[in-house]
Amino acid sequence: MPFDLIEAGPSGLLVLKPRSFRDERGFFLESYKESDFRSFGIRERFIQDNHSRSKKGALRGLHYQGGAAAQAKLIRVVRGKVWNVAVDLKSRLPGSARWYGLELSEKNGLILYLPPCFANGFLALEDDTELLYKCSAEYAPEAERGIRWNDPDLAIAWPRTPSFVSDKDAALPFLKDMR
Repeated sequence: MPFDLIEAGPSGLLVLKPRSFRDERGFFLESYKESDFRSFGIRERFIQDNHSRSKKGALRGLHYQGGAAAQAKLIRVVRGKVWNVAVDLKSRLPGSARWYGLELSEKNGLILYLPPCFANGFLALEDDTELLYKCSAEYAPEAERGIRWNDPDLAIAWPRTPSFVSDKDAALPFLKDMR
């Protein structure tokens, strides 16, 4: 199996590491293999790939899609590094939302699996940071949702204050206003 399970987080969130085969030419790794991911309990089929590049200090998120358009995601950084945050949305009770954060980087090579019940966001920690992520549902603008990155009820421990937040992300609702 070319993947190692590094950590199992809340509500089905997983951190995986692909095995990399290195020699004088460089490296080779499998970044996705359905049969191996199924062995970890990941049942979704991934049907859309996304690629983003961000400046150091850019914050994106916290985003998710609601209803039937909810997306599971497989996220990895191929250049640079981010502080990635996932918010567990399973419970809608006030004060019950939990967040999970970790550094994803080109260097550590980790892959983060988010089930459909999570909002996701990240802060780029280096210039020209690039993420690739697979989604289990296509982008549906009508199902797009989000939570404010600095929601006081979540109290996310971002490693630094963002330098760039889009107007759209800065205007996302707080959890308490979504219930």
